[in-house]
Amino acid sequence: MAEFCDVALPVPLDMAFTYGVPAGAAPVVGGRVLVPFRQKRMTGIVVEIHDRPPTVKTKDILSALDSRPVLDDSLLRLGQWIADYYLAPIGEVFRSMLPLGAEFKHTIAYRITAEGHMALHLAGMSGSSARSRRTPDEQAAEFRVLNYLGMQDADSTEGPVVIEQALRSHAHASRSILDGMTRKKWIVREDVSDVRDTARTIKVALLKSAEGKLNENQRNIIELLAASGGRLSVANIRELNVPRSTLITLLKRGLIEIIDEPVAPSQSRSKPRPSPFDFVFNAAQKSALERIQERVDARKFAGLLLHGVTGSGKTAVYLAAMRAVLEAGRSAILLVPEIGLTPAVAADLHQIFGDEVAILHSALSNKERAQHWHRIRNGEARIVVGTRSAVFAPVSDLALIIVDEEHDASYKQEETPRYHARDVAVMRAKMANAVVVLGSATPSLESYFNATKNKYALIELPDRVEQRPLPEVEIVDMRQEFQETGHEQVISRKLTAEIKERLERREQVMVLLNRRGYSPVVLCRACGKALECRNCAIALTHHKREQKMICHYCGYVAPVPKACAHCGSEYVYFLGTGSEKLEELLHGMFPQARIARLDRDTVRGHEDFERTLNALGEGGLDIVVGTQMIAKGHDIHGVTLVGVVGADSALGLPDFRAAERTFQLLTQVAGRAGRGQSPGKVILQTYFQDHYAVQYAAHHDFSGFYEKELRFRSWMHYPPYSALANVLVRSVKLDEALQWSGTLGKWFEQNRHEGVRVLGPASAPIMRLKRDYRYHFVLKSASREKLNRTLRAMLSYATAQEIPRTQVIVDVDALWLM
Repeated sequence: MAEFCDVALPVPLDMAFTYGVPAGAAPVVGGRVLVPFRQKRMTGIVVEIHDRPPTVKTKDILSALDSRPVLDDSLLRLGQWIADYYLAPIGEVFRSMLPLGAEFKHTIAYRITAEGHMALHLAGMSGSSARSRRTPDEQAAEFRVLNYLGMQDADSTEGPVVIEQALRSHAHASRSILDGMTRKKWIVREDVSDVRDTARTIKVALLKSAEGKLNENQRNIIELLAASGGRLSVANIRELNVPRSTLITLLKRGLIEIIDEPVAPSQSRSKPRPSPFDFVFNAAQKSALERIQERVDARKFAGLLLHGVTGSGKTAVYLAAMRAVLEAGRSAILLVPEIGLTPAVAADLHQIFGDEVAILHSALSNKERAQHWHRIRNGEARIVVGTRSAVFAPVSDLALIIVDEEHDASYKQEETPRYHARDVAVMRAKMANAVVVLGSATPSLESYFNATKNKYALIELPDRVEQRPLPEVEIVDMRQEFQETGHEQVISRKLTAEIKERLERREQVMVLLNRRGYSPVVLCRACGKALECRNCAIALTHHKREQKMICHYCGYVAPVPKACAHCGSEYVYFLGTGSEKLEELLHGMFPQARIARLDRDTVRGHEDFERTLNALGEGGLDIVVGTQMIAKGHDIHGVTLVGVVGADSALGLPDFRAAERTFQLLTQVAGRAGRGQSPGKVILQTYFQDHYAVQYAAHHDFSGFYEKELRFRSWMHYPPYSALANVLVRSVKLDEALQWSGTLGKWFEQNRHEGVRVLGPASAPIMRLKRDYRYHFVLKSASREKLNRTLRAMLSYATAQEIPRTQVIVDVDALWLM
């Protein structure tokens, strides 16, 4: 048996750690092990088992958690590719690939020491010291802690460990009290984290007998069980409002039995749309499906870009291709960009594929994610739908990966590891000899450029299904609106008239304003200063319903000001409009209309999203107001008018992708109109009506936009003509951030990096975020290899200069440079 194993741990270090394998332990490569790490216990992934003795003394693993790998060889290789390509610590990559956090419980415990016993004895002898710096309350709390720990094992100088939660509850002691006692060495803090059972179960009552004398409550329970076929969940029985003791009595008398039953996997509550197989595919859809199936049957890697206008039936092609894969006994993964899209797509898939579908996304609980993951791993589900992390689903015999709305920025993870799920999907398909289909009405410039260079096969769906027309787009110049009305308008006269007309015809309306809250800025008219977040260089947003000022970056909350925090003036001005204010304005203008809002404030979980979309689909709503949530992929046939309010504000951001993002958002939201039998119309309010992104979106002209934007990118050597990375240096101390960025800046200047252009250091556009001061470098190169080599050398130098690895963020293929 091998004596050692190398373990990748979720820590910000680019290395694996060697541990000894004790007798009786049987770790497997790709399996999890529980190990001691510094003063903690952690789970890691075994990457190698060997007999090579390390040069330093090793600790032993505590236990092997898996008898078979949780990451098979193909997923281990994929994880290693992500670590190499995105310069991410391998252990943190593996952690992001496994939704099994629920199976490990982080637990801290405390033990009294010999010094603690002595302190307890002295306290009992002499009482509190008059010279102590501690308050009487703190001394009393310390005495309660020592007394409780000492009572656990009075015969031992080293008592048993007591879980922190129980200790704090019994001794009424705060965390700071325990920390202080640990520093005095009166108590020892120990990590006793371990695995736990994550099986989701419910209590179910079984009817065994109805004989004997029963009181009214008992009879009600027995009758309810009998009417339910002799079995019912305890939760449903408690809806009778009977005392708990009644159930216990029936249990003792043997009239009922209570058992634990596994909970069925959660399913979407969204109503499935009409089956895509109920109508005949047009020629373009048939051709697209044939080309996908042809590549799948070849069992070789192929990349395809499916470019279809909004409403062209891309989803129907996806589902048909997935059905063919399932009929062949193989597996498929469908990625969608937003959690909000997952329920609708999952409902479609459940309708077609039944229990063969598993869902993976962050709105599920940890236990639900783990349950779905195990179903996939055990072969119970061969169709997987989810957001970016679903690309790591442990399916067997993978045949097809589909990335819907492949252009969407939410596929890029904004924390370590900063991978892009679209690119990971391409690499996973390549490693598995599978087919990857990237679908969008507005493909990213990089993907479309790759298709024109024959890296992907291009498939076009140029027309909407059933020969439905694309919506008419009318641009409203808000500068002219201001000149004609004499005051600032949120909703133009034209949009107001169009909404009124649709309501009279009992048609539905969507209105997009890509800004949350009531007012995005609170300004003092006297001194001119805005109310900013104390952790970020960002103005706080007024949320009227919650009566709070909220930072949308760090979550900081402040009360709504009655006076300026800087000068004390009472002339505080709430400036601008967010989706909450827009909803209020529409309620005032159309009091009879049924209006709902969809944004991060109203959608706390996937159930909220499903409820609103179901109401819209069933005709229970007249107007839906929302942020970009409403722009993505929703197929509501009753919507005939889309109003766009201020969606071009992104054009003013210092970001080379601003025009592309604006074009995509305008095109996508316009595509929500006219998807049923009635033609659609879009009213696009803008202050930049001559901007090419607005004009091309109004004419549904992707090719025109692509050609013009590509010229600008080529002149400035931006993607797709070069690879790009953003290096961010951050610290809570301004001096440190300046010093570290200056150190790296000098290194970039003094060392020649052939083929790599370095811009910076400069303060990031948002200079302070989540308490960190931020400076950044932007690196561009026509060679990914040279860029990667330069970044690795820079990280090595940063380590040598003792700049913490967590304070230097490397974002390869960065989408967000703010």
